[in-house]
Amino acid sequence: MDIRLIIAFLASFITVLIVTPFVIKLAIKIGATDKPNHRKVHQKVMPRLGGLAIFIGVFVGFFASGLYKEKMTGIILGALIIIIIGILDDKYQLSAKVKFIGQIGVAGIIVSTGLTIDFISIPFVEKINLGIWAIPVTIFWIVAITNAINLIDGLDGLAAGISSIGIATIAIMAGIAGKGMILPLALILLGSTIGFLFYNFHPAKIFMGDTGALFLGYSISILSLLGLYKSVTLFSFVVPILILGVPIFDTTFAIIRRIVNKKPIAAPDKSHLHHRILALGFSHRNTVLIIYAMGILFSICAIVFESATLWGSLLIVAGLLIFFQIIAEIIGLVNEGYKPFLKMYRRVFEKH
Repeated sequence: MDIRLIIAFLASFITVLIVTPFVIKLAIKIGATDKPNHRKVHQKVMPRLGGLAIFIGVFVGFFASGLYKEKMTGIILGALIIIIIGILDDKYQLSAKVKFIGQIGVAGIIVSTGLTIDFISIPFVEKINLGIWAIPVTIFWIVAITNAINLIDGLDGLAAGISSIGIATIAIMAGIAGKGMILPLALILLGSTIGFLFYNFHPAKIFMGDTGALFLGYSISILSLLGLYKSVTLFSFVVPILILGVPIFDTTFAIIRRIVNKKPIAAPDKSHLHHRILALGFSHRNTVLIIYAMGILFSICAIVFESATLWGSLLIVAGLLIFFQIIAEIIGLVNEGYKPFLKMYRRVFEKH
């Protein structure tokens, strides 16, 4: 590996270790704190704004890696706007509508630079030109992944750890494929996020807040978009989805849960993945480690999927869908009575 990449990783990592205590003091001073309520697990007021430390680490790594020589004006501008939105939300609690409009604006900036998905190649079918649809497809991709990390930010170290696993997977795959810009970007993000975990793992001294969750989600969306740039196969869409398998899994079942229980889709609840694992009697720390293991499983599948045959790819996806459907039913992720797969399994085997 290029020595500059190692230096950039360490520069980001060490910077975050140094600046995070100062960010903790700043968050408390300006009132960017997270107060306990009936939906949250923590029991005391906690400083938010941890994403600012991650951003500062990435900023230092950006120069240490030599990436400042690349033409990345749109990506940098988007990152700055996302950080500003996050800081304002951590301080003033912005409405979901305001944050969503801001994210659409940022995605629009990225699309305006020409970083879009223009073609999709489907097995056994000719390549499909998305044409004007390239713009909404790319915007949806950026906004969806930007929000994915925010949805699992419910336990100490959970979002930062899952992000680290996903970013490390992207770095490994970029290194194998020889994709120049993606590897250094992934490494400085990884160094910053791991550095932050020293303060964020249970018991946390600071939360990443929306500043961190939105910035990491945005950064992962850009890394995946750079990997999918212009022409992609239908299955290459699956790789970043697998890398973000845990938040996507949790979000999907949150939507199913609210539909089945006849609740508004946007209604908050205490039945997310981490809530259900905690309810089984696992400790805070062990719950996070279990979800890390799930993230690692998804990442291994993503790496294998990348080089698998068509039928191998289908087998991986089918196996994951069945496995996590069973997990969801066992822990009661929808509700205690929603167990269609297990009920079908019992009916089949009871007859025999």
